[in-house]
Amino acid sequence: MEYIIHGREPAAFFRFFEEISAIPRPSYHESGIADYLTAFAKARGLEYWRDELNNVLIKMPATRGQEHRAPILFQGHSDMVCEKNADVEHDFLKDPLDLWVDGDLLRAKGTTLGADDGVAVALMLTLLNGELAEHPAIECLFTTAEEVGLNGAHGFDYGLLRARRMVNVDSELLGKITCGCAGGVRSDLHLPLKTEPFKGTAMRVAIGGLMGGHSGENIDCGRANANKLMGRLLAALLPACDFRLISVEGGSKDNAIPRESEALLAVSDFDEAESVLSEEAALIASELVSEDRGFSLTVEDAEQTAVVFSKESTVRAISVLAAIPNGVFEMNRSIPGLVEYSRNLGVVRTEDDAIDFVFASRSSIESRLDASTRELDAVAAAIGGETKHYNRYPGWSYAPKSDLREAYLKAYRDVTGEEASVNVIHAGLECGIIYSRVPDMDIISIAPTLHDLHSPDESLDLGTVEVFWRTIVRLIELL
Repeated sequence: MEYIIHGREPAAFFRFFEEISAIPRPSYHESGIADYLTAFAKARGLEYWRDELNNVLIKMPATRGQEHRAPILFQGHSDMVCEKNADVEHDFLKDPLDLWVDGDLLRAKGTTLGADDGVAVALMLTLLNGELAEHPAIECLFTTAEEVGLNGAHGFDYGLLRARRMVNVDSELLGKITCGCAGGVRSDLHLPLKTEPFKGTAMRVAIGGLMGGHSGENIDCGRANANKLMGRLLAALLPACDFRLISVEGGSKDNAIPRESEALLAVSDFDEAESVLSEEAALIASELVSEDRGFSLTVEDAEQTAVVFSKESTVRAISVLAAIPNGVFEMNRSIPGLVEYSRNLGVVRTEDDAIDFVFASRSSIESRLDASTRELDAVAAAIGGETKHYNRYPGWSYAPKSDLREAYLKAYRDVTGEEASVNVIHAGLECGIIYSRVPDMDIISIAPTLHDLHSPDESLDLGTVEVFWRTIVRLIELL
């Protein structure tokens, strides 16, 4: 293949990153990347395991004279969030990512870059490629379906591991060590609706131009949720104009803050409805944070339809969009600036005679996750809907003592002359699951610098990769 990244170190890292970017790897479709990983291991005579979930474990023995040192586990996930701009044609099941270098940033044209967690895959391949002259035994675990509930990590056989020191490569800022994370749960609210004839003009209402982002890392940034804004617009329209809902669609991932949302309506007075929506949109625009300055509202004619959702069903659907709390609910009382409890309405889909709403709730406190699911249950019961809760995963508590953390702090100091910081995040990481299965595992999570994860603006800071690699090399020397 023709490579586009030149003059950057380590060269092997960027070569591997480009190669895996040519392999489609949406969640639940990791067979292609698993084929690549197993072929890589076979070509180098490395021991490997591949399970039915397409998790892959590759082991590299210690170099001669280093057999006495304890093994190290590196871990990351092989799947990626597949988001694209509305005007971009890209089939994530078939098409390679279209990478381009934007100064010191690596991006993909109109889509997510997959640096979350392609940087982990590329780093582990670089290590396994024999780039280090001396090292202890190294184990590399490539898990699957992380972005849809950490499913690969849930299903892996941890009895295969020898290492009790683990470096997870699924963070986003060089110089920051993550040492704890939130737990979470996904929830589907299914709302059956009734239809009825209605004489009105069909209208398309579309929200776009929002920043979006990761529903854990960015939930406290003040960025607007397109589905919630759609609920606000339609709620403003309810007392002003007789209308019926035909459909509503917004977002594609429960763990991404939706950037776009679209509703089809049948309205009795098109001009009046357009005026109300435009006035409310102007108020919304005045309230948004600077990152959402691209916010736009489109109101236009749509294809006529004779049968629409009933008035009662329209009100019930809008009630879910507008009234169920979303965003940050509580901040951590011990760690300044850390979100403790939140919810994201990530996906809304209309299917035949029903609408499905998909939520992601997060907290490091299990009882709050229970409270969130019960709240959604109560709303569903009140409006004739039903809920399903799944993909629940545990949090990862901060360890007061960690030899691995101290070693990385020293390695970063040796390489950069600066101090790395330690933090706990509101996002979910596979570290929580792995720690629950291997409670004597010493874990840190690190990465080079990434921007705007889970959105088409995602980028990798190329200049931080070399520093990151040198820090990893130094860490291995110290362990």
